[in-house]
Amino acid sequence: MTSFGDYKNRPSQYITFVDSEFYPDYLDEGLALYGSVLEQFAELIDIANSSDSLLRSIMELPDPSRTQLLRIFRKYLSPDTSVEMLKVKKNMPIIIRDYGHRFRKIQEVKEKFASRPKPDEALMAILMEYKDRGKKGYELTEAFFLWFETHFGSDYLIQGPIRAGKDVLLNKVLKNWKSQTPADIFISHCDRTPLVVGFARYDTDRGGAQEDDRTSANKAKVTDILRYAETYNLPLKVFFLNDGPGLTLGSMWNDYAALEEYGQGRVMVCTLKMLDERFTKDWLES
Repeated sequence: MTSFGDYKNRPSQYITFVDSEFYPDYLDEGLALYGSVLEQFAELIDIANSSDSLLRSIMELPDPSRTQLLRIFRKYLSPDTSVEMLKVKKNMPIIIRDYGHRFRKIQEVKEKFASRPKPDEALMAILMEYKDRGKKGYELTEAFFLWFETHFGSDYLIQGPIRAGKDVLLNKVLKNWKSQTPADIFISHCDRTPLVVGFARYDTDRGGAQEDDRTSANKAKVTDILRYAETYNLPLKVFFLNDGPGLTLGSMWNDYAALEEYGQGRVMVCTLKMLDERFTKDWLES
């Protein structure tokens, strides 16, 4: 069977491109989605007497407005903090204690905000980037699940989030697996014998330290899963569904080829366009 490395000389032919909107075409949609959020932020900073009080006011609001306002708060007042850090309400006192001294002063925020054009198309463009974050990964997993159902139907059981949803936790599906390891795909026989643990990723861009970290993390996953399979005498394999132009950057392609080789037949790396050639019943049953 061909390996992932065998496709190295013609990678662009096997990459799936998920369409992205062109700038500035999406700004009209941005105004419709975020115009009222920017107006609300203007009202909140107008009555705020400190940066801390602005954050407290935002945290009292319901979602989805709260999350959108926190994104604007981060851009204007606290680039040190992520939205994920900010949006947990119970953490607000800790955020203010640990990062509040680095918040931009509220008077300066008011001046900066007032100096921007109305509507602020630059900020709306940034917010639109948040809107589609993760969308390409969702489309990748959805395409795989549809392909799998078409080719294997009811021969196997498949679990995982189609588009958005909760990951499969391996400690919930593998007996005596200790850690809460998340996976995107879990395939088993109808008698629940586990066959494949899968991880999906769409890369628009990738490189540098992120690339190195990913390689190390993936190898650790493979090592742990194959050790578990050997311990319990299971036909368990590891599948990486990776796609997107980021795969062709830096050493990514070589790294994934090496990872597949490390698995000695029990690891497969595929893009969507390779599935018909490589993701076969023979491999599933091996």
